[in-house]
Amino acid sequence: MALFFIDTDTGQIATGRQLLEAGLASEIDGPQRPWFRIQGTDDATTLWYAVMRKQTRGIFIGALAIRHSDHHASLLNQGWEEISVDELRSGPVNGSAQAM
Repeated sequence: MALFFIDTDTGQIATGRQLLEAGLASEIDGPQRPWFRIQGTDDATTLWYAVMRKQTRGIFIGALAIRHSDHHASLLNQGWEEISVDELRSGPVNGSAQAM
């Protein structure tokens, strides 16, 4: 179960725990910009939810969608990208966002 965040500059996705461990967030305040929380349930798991991203107007935005739902299919049809579990596992590298 995790909270997911997106770096709006690069599209990098990370969990709250990964950002804490990388020193990019505090338990009280969370991460600073350019990290932005992806709205959704606080107990999302990648078993049931797909983490999605899309670049629009020069920034990246993120969403959670229940896998194989109509909403998930709609996002894919609108050009959203589903983030692989392997990419989620990698998290931020050396305290900064990975290059996309």
